[in-house]
Amino acid sequence: MNSTDGRLVWLGMAVRDRLGLGDRSLATEHGIEAAYAAHGPELFRFASRSLGDTQLAEEAVQETFVRAWRNAQRFDEDLGSLRTWLFAIVRNVVIDLARARAVRPRAAGGDSIEVAVVESDIDRLAVVWQVEEALLRIRPEHRTALVEVHTRDRPYDDVAAELGVPVGTIKSRVYYGLRALRLALEELGWEQP
Repeated sequence: MNSTDGRLVWLGMAVRDRLGLGDRSLATEHGIEAAYAAHGPELFRFASRSLGDTQLAEEAVQETFVRAWRNAQRFDEDLGSLRTWLFAIVRNVVIDLARARAVRPRAAGGDSIEVAVVESDIDRLAVVWQVEEALLRIRPEHRTALVEVHTRDRPYDDVAAELGVPVGTIKSRVYYGLRALRLALEELGWEQP
C-alpha cells in the first residue's frame, strides 16, 4: 500500500466515523464493494448502451463510484434509493463523457448528431427512473389518479366512475398529486431536461 492508498483509507474511515456510518456506507471500501456488486453491472450496461463504447462505459462506471465515494455524506436513503442516486451520478458522467468526446476529434467515423441523440435517450431514461421513484413517494390515491388520467390518458369521468368517487375528487387528487410529485422530484434532485 502506497502513501496515497493509506491516506484514502484513513480519509474513508474519518468520513465514516464523522458521519457515524457502518461498514455498508459508501465511505468505506466494503460499502463501495457492496454497491458495485449490487449495481455495477447494471450501471455498466446503461453506460455502454448510452455511449456505444465499452472502454468509455468502464470509465463512466469507475468515475461514478469515485464520485459516490467522495460524496458519500450527501446520500440520504430517506430521499431515494442507492440505485436511483447512482444512476443520477452515472447519467451526469455519461453526459460529461459524451460532451468531451463531441469536442475531441474521433478516431473512427461518427458525427455529433449521434451524441445529441444519445443525450436525449439518456435524459428520457433518467427521467423515467426518477418519476417512478417519485411516484412511490406520494399517496396511493394521488398516484392512482395521476397514472389513470395522465399516463393512461383516461377521462376524469371514467376514472371517477371506476373508483366510485365524484369527478371533483379525481380532479383534486390529480392537482394535489402533481404538486406532491413535483416536491418528490425536487427532493430527488431532478432537473428538468
